[in-house]
Amino acid sequence: MTIIDQMLEQYDLVTLDDKKNAIKEIMQEIVLAGLSKTNFFKNVAFYGGTALRIYHDLNRFSEDLDFTLLASDKNFTFETYIPMINQTVESLGLKFEISTKKKKQNSNVKSAFLKGNTKEQFLIFYPDSNQEAFVQNNEKIKIKFEIDIDPPLHASTDTSYRLLPFPYEVRIYDKPSLFAGKLHAVIARKWKKRVKGRDLYDYVFYLSTNTPVNLKHLEARLKQTKSIDEDVTLTKESLIDILNNRFDDIDFEDAKNDVFPFIKDIENLDMWSTNFFKSITKNLQVV
Repeated sequence: MTIIDQMLEQYDLVTLDDKKNAIKEIMQEIVLAGLSKTNFFKNVAFYGGTALRIYHDLNRFSEDLDFTLLASDKNFTFETYIPMINQTVESLGLKFEISTKKKKQNSNVKSAFLKGNTKEQFLIFYPDSNQEAFVQNNEKIKIKFEIDIDPPLHASTDTSYRLLPFPYEVRIYDKPSLFAGKLHAVIARKWKKRVKGRDLYDYVFYLSTNTPVNLKHLEARLKQTKSIDEDVTLTKESLIDILNNRFDDIDFEDAKNDVFPFIKDIENLDMWSTNFFKSITKNLQVV
């Protein structure tokens, strides 16, 4: 049994999309494992939806790898780490290309992309399947990874471990800091009256696991994006007010449509409404 076979054993693979998503998630872990062979996680932490899925069993697929520096460094570059990622990918018999993206404007976020031909990877991951016939020849698997090079203050981190594709170690935001990042997205993500349904899905997950919010880190994030004024001291009560105002503006049918492709338990979204989110927000805890 190959390492890829071992990693595939954790999935319930029924549909073509299930199999494509499994490839993407395994590639995410291979990237993390490759980065762990360098000094990357000495100065960087992993956070976001994919971190929550891999390390805290979030029950939804997440597309991107989100990282943040622990201290601001405008000179950070992904190029330093690409050779080790390539080496790790190739050691498993896979073929992907990594490229960085140069922003047209100055930005505190730097991006890179891992790309591979879907049909080619499908034949490697599922050699006994005939479903590759339903994959277009030019279809690409693409995984974006981004890093915040000017991070807000007051986040806390943990060290976490995984055993496949080989034992590796990752620095990750602790759950209260992860929750702060997600709340910032719920409040400040610029989709006008729309909201990314995945943010709401994750919000419910955090509350269901009784995760408190790192309030100081959330305050720093909101001030960095000018979502609250510099002289504001965020409290639990003021945060609940901000969230309730946000829930008044959300089109929940639109939010559901956003999250449908990433989950299997779609019936759990039936009760999504302004009243539902305001009610569960009463249980919000802070640290």
